[in-house]
Amino acid sequence: MSENSAITLRGDAQAISAGVPALIARARRLAATLSMGVHGRRRSGHGEEFWQYRQADVGDSARDIDWRRSAQGDQFFIRQTEWQTAQAVHFWVDQSASMQFCAGNPEVSKSARANTLAMAVAILLAKGGERFAHLEDLERPKSGEVQVNKFAAHLVAGGDVDDYGHPETKPIAKGARAVFISDFLGDWDGIVTGVSRVADQDVQGALVQVLDPQELEFPFKGRTVFESMKGTLSFEARRANGMRDAYLERLLERQDALRALARRTGWRFLSHQTDSSAQAALLWIYAALEARA
Repeated sequence: MSENSAITLRGDAQAISAGVPALIARARRLAATLSMGVHGRRRSGHGEEFWQYRQADVGDSARDIDWRRSAQGDQFFIRQTEWQTAQAVHFWVDQSASMQFCAGNPEVSKSARANTLAMAVAILLAKGGERFAHLEDLERPKSGEVQVNKFAAHLVAGGDVDDYGHPETKPIAKGARAVFISDFLGDWDGIVTGVSRVADQDVQGALVQVLDPQELEFPFKGRTVFESMKGTLSFEARRANGMRDAYLERLLERQDALRALARRTGWRFLSHQTDSSAQAALLWIYAALEARA
């Protein structure tokens, strides 16, 4: 490795490590606002870790009876294990350039809100002993504080990104859950393909669209130059206010398409704007993970 490469790598590592504590702190404050009790979504199934004993019932096989536990009394007990795959939650948090857009305070950019929401959910999952990972993480989902820190580092890593993003897919265990957070303003075919491929693996999830208030209101008037965050796309409008109705119609069409995609895949959809309650969005996401299709 050359000296310049080493310096660049060290600088990138320092930048990432500097952003991790701030993100985790924001997420912990948000997670702490939930009055609901945090608990794992445990249910019986095929796994290795012990969950609980229950009394044997009609239809239970004799081979499932825990004879050591049953010998302690006059009843037969079944030893249940956790359904490990049901506890794994996979996140995709859009890190594309469009997520950096913010008309006001940069601390509430779309990216900042998306990262904070994902991080807060991850912290709640860790408290419940549940496993989670970013969809782009090559390792299997894990739980615990080490995974919390690793997840935060992934979210603040940044790097060279495109103007708009769509989820890349990988094999996911059947019965897992997924949370995709993005503005979902990019290539529609890429979005549909990414969501469908994950849903086709019998994975239920939630789509959370995060938008800036200006994107919902389109307050522009007169001559306006619109540019993508990376400057690769540009359009000059002489009368921007004349475009408002057509723009809002297109935006509503995209949101309707996202709702339809969620219905078709058995997922859930939320449209969230950065000037609204982050706590309400967090509660919605956590409830969506609790729900059954």
